[in-house]
Amino acid sequence: MLKLFEYNWQVRQDWFDWCRDVPEEELLKKRTGGVGGILHTLFHIIDVEYSWICGLEGKPEFKEPFDAYASLKQVMDLSAEFHKEVRPFTAAWTEDMEQKVLTDTWPNGEKVSFKYGEIMRHVIAHEIHHIGQLSVWSRELGKVPVTANFIRRGLF
Repeated sequence: MLKLFEYNWQVRQDWFDWCRDVPEEELLKKRTGGVGGILHTLFHIIDVEYSWICGLEGKPEFKEPFDAYASLKQVMDLSAEFHKEVRPFTAAWTEDMEQKVLTDTWPNGEKVSFKYGEIMRHVIAHEIHHIGQLSVWSRELGKVPVTANFIRRGLF
């Protein structure tokens, strides 16, 4: 499981590097699909990862709006800050945690329960899904997207 998180973190960093050569108005521009635009999607990825892991650790989730972090530097800083808390949890993952259950109440009042292993895999797949959207938007800008290859990343 940790290797897939490490993969996502590397790809995320590659997208941050990619963003450095894109004008801010393009990073903030609303686009079709996803949660808005390039920077908002990166913020969303970070928010979802951190909020779910906080839920698994019994901590309050992050509830700040994107508008409070609407620059590349702010999103990168937020990612680095949250990574300090997320990484130790993912690194300490054990088989015993797979079947633990998180029970919560959605904002609409619905009670939900998910196994920890299911949540961890959801977080991984969620980021990969949105990275695909970034790749499409990259091509729309005439830029080469970040590679999604797992191999040749030095993870093994």
